[in-house]
Amino acid sequence: MTQTSSGSMKELIEFVAKSLVDQVDKVEINEIAGTQTNVIELKVAKEDIGKIIGKSGRTADAIRTILNCGAAKLNKRFILHIIDQ
Repeated sequence: MTQTSSGSMKELIEFVAKSLVDQVDKVEINEIAGTQTNVIELKVAKEDIGKIIGKSGRTADAIRTILNCGAAKLNKRFILHIIDQ
């Protein structure tokens, strides 16, 4: 089974998120594909939102940096939205 390049970006964010949170089963990733920009929505349990955002948003910024580095190889743009439930 072959995977699309953007699918691997979704899996990358899922792997990072599941590595950070306590409630792994509550991690939800949704990708909205556009022509030049893809949006990845990340939902986690309310108790884990702080672990994803981090102190002063540093963890969220680091996740976005990883996403942007991977996206540069694909000549695409990805936006990460962290959704607070």
